[in-house]
Amino acid sequence: MILNISGISIAFDGVDILKDVSFHIEDHEKTALVGVNGAGKSTLLKIIMGQLEADSGTAVLAKDSRIGYLAQHQDLTGENTIYDQLLSVRQELLTLSSAIRASELRMSSLSGDELEEEMNRYANMTETFERNGGYAYKSEVIGVLKGLGFAEEEFGKRIGELSGGQKTRVALGKLLLTAPDIILLDEPTNHLDMRSIEWLETYLMNYRGAVLIVSHDRYFLNRVVTKVVELDGGKAHVYRGNYDAYSEKKEMLRKAAYSAWVNAERERKHQEDVIAKLKSFNREKSIKRAESREKLLAKMDMPDRPEEEAAAMKLRFAPHIESGNDVLKVEGLAKAYNGISLFENLGFEIHRGEHVALIGSNGTGKSTIMKILNETIRQDAGTFSYGTNVQIAYYDQEMQVLDSSKTIFEEISDDYPTMTNTEIRSRLAAFLFTGEDVFKQIGTLSGGERARVSLCKLMLSDANFLMLDEPTNHLDINSREVLESAVRAYEGTVLCVSHDRYFINRTASRILDLTHCRLLNYIGNYDYYLDKKEAVEKAALLTEESGTTGSGETAARLEWKAQKEEEARKRKRINDIAKLEKEIEELEQRDAELDKEFENPDIASDPAELTKLSREKEAVGSRLEECYEQWETLQQEEA
Repeated sequence: MILNISGISIAFDGVDILKDVSFHIEDHEKTALVGVNGAGKSTLLKIIMGQLEADSGTAVLAKDSRIGYLAQHQDLTGENTIYDQLLSVRQELLTLSSAIRASELRMSSLSGDELEEEMNRYANMTETFERNGGYAYKSEVIGVLKGLGFAEEEFGKRIGELSGGQKTRVALGKLLLTAPDIILLDEPTNHLDMRSIEWLETYLMNYRGAVLIVSHDRYFLNRVVTKVVELDGGKAHVYRGNYDAYSEKKEMLRKAAYSAWVNAERERKHQEDVIAKLKSFNREKSIKRAESREKLLAKMDMPDRPEEEAAAMKLRFAPHIESGNDVLKVEGLAKAYNGISLFENLGFEIHRGEHVALIGSNGTGKSTIMKILNETIRQDAGTFSYGTNVQIAYYDQEMQVLDSSKTIFEEISDDYPTMTNTEIRSRLAAFLFTGEDVFKQIGTLSGGERARVSLCKLMLSDANFLMLDEPTNHLDINSREVLESAVRAYEGTVLCVSHDRYFINRTASRILDLTHCRLLNYIGNYDYYLDKKEAVEKAALLTEESGTTGSGETAARLEWKAQKEEEARKRKRINDIAKLEKEIEELEQRDAELDKEFENPDIASDPAELTKLSREKEAVGSRLEECYEQWETLQQEEA
C-alpha cells in the first residue's frame, strides 16, 4: 500500500465537505477521484499534500515513498527556458556530467599513480552516469516536451513569458520526469490537445508508480484507471474498473437501493394497514394480533431512503423549422496570422441531420474556422454559404455572446422579450438557477454557471444548425452527460469543436480532422477515427506526393475509398469463411465414408487398397486441420 486515507473530515463555514472519507491506494495502482463540482476532490488532494489541515482523519504515505502533485493552476516564474526547467530535474546527472568532463581534462596532464587514481574515479563516475540513464536523459526530456505538445522552436521560451496553460504543461513535464512513487494529478488534461492527451495516457498506463487522478475527461479515465473513488455527499465509495464500469455499477446500485426501499415501504404500509384493520375489529384477539404485528414492524430492518440524485440541468434542443438538405458549403478557406498559415484551401460540406466533430491539435485553427463561419472574424481567402432555411445557434467557448453587465434574468429577457417572467424563471430553473440566483450578474458567475446560461440561450433559440465550440468546458460530468443526451437526440445539424473524446464518441457521426493545414474526413465516431486514422493519413500523404490537392473534398474521397476497401475486405472474408465451411463439410463427409470403407471385409483383406485408403484418410485429416485453423483465424478477424 502506497497511500492510506483514514477517516478524513473537513467543513468550511459549518458546511461538511468531507465526512469520514477512507480508502487506500496500492503500489502501481491507477485510481480516479470523481464527483460533482464542489464534492471536495481538490480539497482532498490538498489535504493529502499537507496544504490543508483536515478537521479529523489522516493521510499516510508509505515509509520512504515520494509523492508529487500537479495542481490545476501553476505560478511558475523565473528566467529559465522551458528546456532548462525540465532539464533541472536531472541536476545530479548534469553535475556528474560536468565532473566527468573535468576528469577527462585532468587525466591529460597526469601520470603514474595520480593518473591511475583519476582513471578509477573516472570509471566510477561514468558507471554511475550510465546506470542512472546519463546517456538518455536529454532525449527523455525532449520526448516529454514533445509529448506534452511543445514544438522544438518553443524549447527556448522563458518561463515568465508563458501562458497559464503552458506553465501547467511545464509543471506536468517536471513531475513526470521526477518520477515519484505516487503522483496526484488535478485535471491534467485541461491544457492538452488530443494528441498530447493520448501521449499522457500511454505514459501513465506504463508508469511504474501509483497515480491518483481528478479529471472530467471520461475517455482518459477509461483508458488509464483501474479503480474509481467517488466522493458523493461527503462520503467515499470505491468501485473496481474504469470509468464506464463505475458508471454502470453505480447505476445498478442506485436502482437496487431504490427498489429495496420501495419494497420495504410497501411492506411497511401493508403491515400498518393490517394493524389498523385488526384494531378496528376492537376484539381482544384482534388487538393482541395487532400488537404482535406492531412489535414485528418495530423490529423490521428498514433501509434508509436513497438520497435524491444531484439536481441536473434539463436540456432539449428542438429545431423550429427544418432546413434544406444542403446546410453548409465551404470552398478554398484560408487564414494566416503574422504571416504564418493556419490553414489554406479548406473545403467541406455539411448536410441536414449530420453531427460533425471538428478536431485537431491546439493552434491548428479549429475555433478560428468557427469564428469565420459566424462572421466574428474574416477569412483571408475562400467562401462559405448556408443552405435554405438554415437557422444558426452558436456556442462560443469564450462565451463572449454573454453581456457581463447584465443579470442572468436580463440576459434571457432582453433576447426573448415575448417570454413572461414566469416562463423565464421556469426555463432558468431547468438550468439550476432558482430564486434570487436569477439576478446574479453575468460578470460574477463561475465558468460552469456561465456555460449553463449559454446552453439555456442555445436551447431557447430553436435553431436547426448548432455550432458548438468546446461546449463541455466548465461542465461537470453530470452536466456533460445531459448535454450528450440532448445533442444525440437533436434532429437538426451539428458542427462541434471539442477535445472531449468521450463527448465526440457519443455524439458525432462524422469527424473532420484538421491536420497539417488540411482536413481529413472520417465517416464515424471517435473510435472509428482512431481505427482508420493511420490508413487515411497514409493515403492523404500519397495523394499529396502525387501532386493532387489536399482539400476537404479529396479527404472525403480518401475516406470513401478507405470505406470501400474495408467493405471489400469484409466481403472477401465472408466468402472465404463460406468456402471453408463448405470444404470442411465435404471433408468430414469423406472422412466418415472412409471409416465405413475400412469396415468392408473385402477391403480389409486387400493390403494395397488399405494402404491407398489410409493415405487418403491421412490427407483428409491433415487438410481438415488446416481448414479448421484457417476458419478460426477468419472468425477472429471477423470479431
